[in-house]
Amino acid sequence: METTQDRQLIARLQAGDETAVQDLADRYRPRIAQLAMRYMKNREDAEEVTQDVLMKVYRKVNAFRGDSALSSWIYRITFNTAMSRLRTNRAERAAEQERDRLLATERPNDEQSRAPREPADWTHMPDEEVLRSQLRDAVAEAIGDLPEIYRAPVVLRDIQGLSTEEASTRLKVKDQTLKSRLHRGRVMLRERLTPFTDGMSLHPAAA
Repeated sequence: METTQDRQLIARLQAGDETAVQDLADRYRPRIAQLAMRYMKNREDAEEVTQDVLMKVYRKVNAFRGDSALSSWIYRITFNTAMSRLRTNRAERAAEQERDRLLATERPNDEQSRAPREPADWTHMPDEEVLRSQLRDAVAEAIGDLPEIYRAPVVLRDIQGLSTEEASTRLKVKDQTLKSRLHRGRVMLRERLTPFTDGMSLHPAAA
């Protein structure tokens, strides 16, 4: 059953009241985070899901018609967001492994990194090896194309393995700022690598 407080919050959000966004977070963030943690089993992923859910609620609030309680609607969004992230995690981990392998074996100096990359010769390679070679090139290029504000958190956290606290200290930003930039950087990488990670799913391991 919808509470008066929720009805007022919905009305303010739909009216574009910017202060209502913070009230939404204050009211529902703890419950969203708890539910996200139950699905993700990982605090960092749960925090990213929580941020995504709050943004989705804000963007979609005009579509809310009150057929169910606001809390039920938010929890459905949380469930769908968590399930979507779990489905993409496998492909994302595969891409990260290829990225780590590439960066562990190739450490070009500044002059080399600015030189044009010669296209790889894939004509005599099996399909799976071709795909992985393409992926390695795509990962290196995608990381290089990230804006510095997002590239630095990705490199420090995902490549160098620093903790959130260590990376925040290195970049002289708050932990929450670091997490937000890291999340955005990962999303940008995921979008760039989608053609390759989707393609990898077409080559399942033999039973």
